[in-house]
Amino acid sequence: MPGRHRGTITVGRDEVSMALLDGLRVLDLTMWRPGPYATQLLAQLGADVIKVEPPGGEPMRMFRSHFDLLNQHKRSIALNLKDDGDRARCLELAAGAEVFVEGFRPGVTDRLGVGHEALLALNPRLVYCSLSGYGAHGPLAATPGHDVNYRAYAAALPADAVSPDADELPVADMAAATMAAFAITAACLKARATGVGDRIDLGMADVLANWVGTVPTAISRNTTSGPVPGYGVYTTKDGQKITLGVVSEENLWAATCRALGLDEYAEVPFLERLGRVRELDEAVAAAVARLTRDEAVERLDTAGAPVAPLLTRTEMMAHNHFGSRGVIHGDTVGSPVRTTMHPPLPPGPVAELDEHRNQTWHP
Repeated sequence: MPGRHRGTITVGRDEVSMALLDGLRVLDLTMWRPGPYATQLLAQLGADVIKVEPPGGEPMRMFRSHFDLLNQHKRSIALNLKDDGDRARCLELAAGAEVFVEGFRPGVTDRLGVGHEALLALNPRLVYCSLSGYGAHGPLAATPGHDVNYRAYAAALPADAVSPDADELPVADMAAATMAAFAITAACLKARATGVGDRIDLGMADVLANWVGTVPTAISRNTTSGPVPGYGVYTTKDGQKITLGVVSEENLWAATCRALGLDEYAEVPFLERLGRVRELDEAVAAAVARLTRDEAVERLDTAGAPVAPLLTRTEMMAHNHFGSRGVIHGDTVGSPVRTTMHPPLPPGPVAELDEHRNQTWHP
């Protein structure tokens, strides 16, 4: 396929495939964000992803700049699964795929004739991934929702949460998509070894509940400072913000204090700091407030303290660190995965609707 960057590279005397998942065939029936991001993670690692869109295209195409960020390196065909001929075409593609990903509410794919049982009969090796809000089974399975709902049920919103801004990171969507890509690759390893596929039932709320469950319950909640002195968000003189990440490390605490002119606190041991959280954190906050953001970052970074400025999206996209690692390419994004022998694909083409109707799987 033109522009897909498929092929091989030579490392020393050995020829290796272009990306980690070259040859993996993925049939993608997902829309909006979680499913498309999961399959883009696979496509960026070389998987051959055919995106099946409804007649007229995925609704996200109306937001083209957003759509393009989530659908690079995929091919597109438009199928009406309520039409016998189009459904037969979908089943034909599924028979030759290793992975089938869908993001409908539970029960919809069965009604459309492309449910797990129907495809298992065609392709016993198929890894079938269902990505939904609350999973295929359970008391909440039929409940509609979006990111903010899943975060609420999973206790992943603070008690004083407010309505999210339009550009707030959709944590449930992105976390579940990443977990789906991980589960799919694990299931494919097993399917290739045994000849037996699997059904992945992944709920977005489940992923957040798992994450929240790994964080111990706080004995008390301090509403005016971080959990320990020097850990949290601090406002600078110019109204910007920085973050500090000191936990128990004596050297990081000392570096922070010395950079901020708080030498008298530099040798306070961790256990004592725990008993003086508010006092010491307020001293840190007052010292930071006397500096601009750039001044604070420069001083703290030079001293070896764990500091980071609170960047806007625009600032992050322009930061040389992410550009140098290939995560950001100008105004678009690359794979977050870095490998030595089998690098991910660079940002690439986005298919127009139904551009690949007459194509099938790559060899």
